[in-house]
Amino acid sequence: MKKPPAEVVASLLAVSTIFISMPPYHLPPWAIFISWAGTFAMGGPSKENLKRIWPVMPLGSLTALLIVLAGNEASKRYAGNDVILAQCVILFCLNGGMMLLARFIPAFGFIPGMFFGFASYFATLFGGFGPVPHDPVAALVAVVLMNALGPVYAWMTAHWGAHRTEHP
Repeated sequence: MKKPPAEVVASLLAVSTIFISMPPYHLPPWAIFISWAGTFAMGGPSKENLKRIWPVMPLGSLTALLIVLAGNEASKRYAGNDVILAQCVILFCLNGGMMLLARFIPAFGFIPGMFFGFASYFATLFGGFGPVPHDPVAALVAVVLMNALGPVYAWMTAHWGAHRTEHP
């Protein structure tokens, strides 16, 4: 059986994200697209690449959650420039700590993947997506699930679609 063009497979998968983002769960479809594209940017959905991207995206999202929670606490204790300074220190320490893990734990070595999860978390939380809009923990659960689907979508695109072998 002849495979459909990869563009058709990718477009059908993209259409499925419409249903994912609908109520009642209101899941963030862009988190799928970010990790889907990220998987191809790192060379495609090979076993090795999936082992590199899946562990780091939740780490990035978890770090973003900790930044939000610590920032919320800082805003209760400080005001004006002091709260801005506290947020800078929180971001610097937690972001640096997240990346430092890559130095010591090989499974966390793909730093761009951390930022796929990191950025997806902030977009989900501040965009009001997830089953409970603007809830930090609900946003974490939603984004981790959706980021995990991106590499699956990349795998389906690569394996179910026919790819062009010659370029103009």
